[in-house]
Amino acid sequence: MEKILVLDFGGQYNQLIARRVRDNRVYAEILPYTTPIEVIRNNKYKGIIFTGGPNSVFDMSSPHYSKDILDMGVPVLGICYGCQLTAWMAGGEVKTAPVSEYGKIELTAKKSPLFENVPEKSVVWMSHTDYIAKAPEGYEVIGTTPDCPCAAMQNVKKGIYAVQFHPEVTHSEYGHQVLYNFLYNICCCKGDWIMDNFIENTVAKLREQIGNKNVILGLSGGVDSSVAAALLSRAVGRQLTCVFVDQGLMRKDEGDFVEKTFTSMFDMNFIRVNCGEHFLSALKGVTDPEEKRRIIGTEFFNVFWDEIRKQSDKGFFAQGTIYPDCIESGKGDADVIKTHHNRVKTPDDVEFEGIIEPLADLFKDEVRRVGERLGIPRELVWRQPFPGPGLGVRIIGEITAEKIEILQNADAVLRDEMSKNGYERNLAQFFCVLPGVKTVGVMGDHRTYENLVVIRAVTTDDFMTADWARIPYDILAKVSNRITNECPMINRVVYDITSKPPATVEYE
Repeated sequence: MEKILVLDFGGQYNQLIARRVRDNRVYAEILPYTTPIEVIRNNKYKGIIFTGGPNSVFDMSSPHYSKDILDMGVPVLGICYGCQLTAWMAGGEVKTAPVSEYGKIELTAKKSPLFENVPEKSVVWMSHTDYIAKAPEGYEVIGTTPDCPCAAMQNVKKGIYAVQFHPEVTHSEYGHQVLYNFLYNICCCKGDWIMDNFIENTVAKLREQIGNKNVILGLSGGVDSSVAAALLSRAVGRQLTCVFVDQGLMRKDEGDFVEKTFTSMFDMNFIRVNCGEHFLSALKGVTDPEEKRRIIGTEFFNVFWDEIRKQSDKGFFAQGTIYPDCIESGKGDADVIKTHHNRVKTPDDVEFEGIIEPLADLFKDEVRRVGERLGIPRELVWRQPFPGPGLGVRIIGEITAEKIEILQNADAVLRDEMSKNGYERNLAQFFCVLPGVKTVGVMGDHRTYENLVVIRAVTTDDFMTADWARIPYDILAKVSNRITNECPMINRVVYDITSKPPATVEYE
């Protein structure tokens, strides 16, 4: 399989670059800038992309790399900081720019293998305070902006290209074409990263690895664990046991939906642990958000592993780990691997033959495509991100059975209405929140004093930033009318119009 290396120098778009490469049917993996050059040589990459970063290349405490990487005979594309780093390593001059560029800027491009089918004038996305004051010897400037005399450069003989702008973001009009040109015109990729191949190859590997042993998977009902379960089911059938812990903090009827899906569609052993009362008891009187998270996480861990201990032949332990859970940081601390709920620490007294992570090479959008090809229902494959503590972080204050029911009912109405009108496709995430506020209202001839519910909806590409969604007023009016009429104990609905930052997507 062809591979492109995304060498991370601390850029916020490192994962986005890799995803854009994979969108072109070329496999990309991310490694930190501390990766030894010998490792890079041995992996035989078709090309290397240097990411952006928040530092200045002339500050020697910033991330740098061996200049030998430019002489490996492997095509290179430097982006933003990676562009400046390329110039600095090749002997060019990088300085603080007289005028910084942020946002959409007009690029003037010359003819180049990198700019094939890109017009002379186009809009690109800039975000930099330093610039290339002098291109290295042997490099030709192929792109300029009004304030950046070297917005792109190339050394065709060595296969090295660099752009000051960010082709990976959607704000760059022809960014997709620039990346396509690098992959196919310069790296000569064939495009062999295909989901159907992934399923076939992964199933074969799983059968070989597992043999006649059993596998236990913690099934949350989320996208990642569900697709992992479907892959394992196809590979080993009833050698797979899925343990589903329903802590009572899921969306309305979601537990029943998960159970029905996996018991009717897939060949596996399915164990459902209903423990809502246990969680409510543990959370009684608790109002601090972090304490609620800690209790929910701890009790989930205990309940799950108590059930696992009952299994006599444990075999392997499987997890829904995906690629972003495994990526090492390129921000100067390469020993720290990002933690995520998909990676579970096993107790010392529970032993397995090994750990299986069938999705560890995939991004979320790729996981969804695999799920579709495996026949998982669309409403599960495309379900929106759901926090590990469930509705526990969408109920402000103490969590009670009554509050859970109120929120579940309101959220179910919101989801039903958005599904009916089709607007859900425009949103990255939407849900209801119970903020613990009661307001005066009137229903019929009677005064009411009931709960206020908040609707939260955002649009985003990466969840690092998010904008509040401009849902049409007529849709909001219909949702509000349905919630106040169909959901007991709610008399007011408000809409959150705060972006991230300054807010976060979730409330707690």
